[in-house]
Amino acid sequence: MSDDVMIVEHGPDTRKIVTVAGRFSFADVRDGRGERRVFGCRAINPTVREISVAAPVSAKMGARVIAHLDHLGKLDGLVTQVLQRGFVMGIHVKQKDRRKLAAKIEWLEQHNNLEVREQRADSRFIPKNPYSRMILSDGRTETCLILDLSGSGAAVSADTIPAVGTILAVGTIVSRVVRHFEEGFAVRFIERQQPETVEMSLADSDTSQWDIAT
Repeated sequence: MSDDVMIVEHGPDTRKIVTVAGRFSFADVRDGRGERRVFGCRAINPTVREISVAAPVSAKMGARVIAHLDHLGKLDGLVTQVLQRGFVMGIHVKQKDRRKLAAKIEWLEQHNNLEVREQRADSRFIPKNPYSRMILSDGRTETCLILDLSGSGAAVSADTIPAVGTILAVGTIVSRVVRHFEEGFAVRFIERQQPETVEMSLADSDTSQWDIAT
């Protein structure tokens, strides 16, 4: 997964929307081996008290969350609000560490030139709208989160982890699962996509306004 920060400006009179890539686990959600499931996410407008999280799975009120966010580190807290496309987590942090976290967040807000989205050849980038729709061979449809992508493939986080070799559609692109990793799985597109249009082909039209922080 790319180690990127995206800062979206909605106009001269509106605040900047800071989003940070990362991964998270629910303390009580385990896989078949008894280990915590790990999902990719985008943390939106982090503060020292709470963070909105764009996630590929639903949350339960009061669930304990362990998040690892790029540039911010490990954060622990409880779900305080369930959103349609994610959740809000309150942050449990000691007072001495709260000052350090505040400094990191301030640094992120000030560095609005961190996002580099070169779209040449197989250069990978993070989409502006991370949500897509995964269509499995049996017709099941599931919301998923695109962690990063290129003209040849994408890294995906979802509740279902298809077996390596599985053919499925992500957005409108037919793909094959080529490997698993901690937060999800990677797909290779059956046909190479144009870097200029691949993001549009993957985007879930129902989440064009995905900014869950507003």
